[in-house]
Amino acid sequence: MKVAALYRHPVKSMLGEEIARARIDEHGVEGDRRHALLDVTTGRIASAKQPRLWRKLLTLQAESVDGGVRITGPDGAELKDGDLGALLGRPVRLISERPPGSTLLRSVPEKVLADGIEAEVDYTVQEFGKAAAPGSFFDFAPLHLVTTASLAGTPVVRYRPNLVIDVDAEPFVENDWVGRELTVGPDLRLRVIAASPRCAVPTLAHGSLPADPEALRRPARLNRTEPLPGLGPMPCLGVYAQVVTPGVVEAGHRVELD
Repeated sequence: MKVAALYRHPVKSMLGEEIARARIDEHGVEGDRRHALLDVTTGRIASAKQPRLWRKLLTLQAESVDGGVRITGPDGAELKDGDLGALLGRPVRLISERPPGSTLLRSVPEKVLADGIEAEVDYTVQEFGKAAAPGSFFDFAPLHLVTTASLAGTPVVRYRPNLVIDVDAEPFVENDWVGRELTVGPDLRLRVIAASPRCAVPTLAHGSLPADPEALRRPARLNRTEPLPGLGPMPCLGVYAQVVTPGVVEAGHRVELD
């Protein structure tokens, strides 16, 4: 196996950037999910997991620049807080520190598929980053991996991983990695801790990519598994991992499964 591609997403729920090389430690890929938009009205973190309110985040491009972040709109123009609020229809502020007690609202994906992205549907409430370093904007863990086998030709940007692993195997082979360790490149060592349950985000338009409900329906048909004990079977694609030993990774680096 080898690293086919690396990605980071400097601002939560915005389009990310493909990178050739990255340092990865217990905080994840350097510069990944270090910022988010705060909904000034509600005090909640903006997330495309609530498509009715925040799907336009996926029309915005975020890039790491000189230790900070640059956000551009669909026309390539740079956007500041006021511009973002006007585009999103709600007052927002870019933040780099998560307010204490913040929670993540996740629209029930099957409800979004059934009722549409404009519908006000049921949602679940979850804590940020239970398996990540304190204060991060990760949904759960600091690293998300998918394989080329599981993508099966679906554009990788829909699933927002950090590492894409090129592997000649059956789809969803990474389910079998849970509880095991991976060595990536010369130094990086990862522990795979859970399958990645999919929300409505992969189905939404991403930049110039149109909406595609099949991005959720396919794992719902073919890979319903229990990501963590007690959650019950859910549509999953990819896995979450924690860092055992930090290291620098490049596209093309070898990946070995213990």
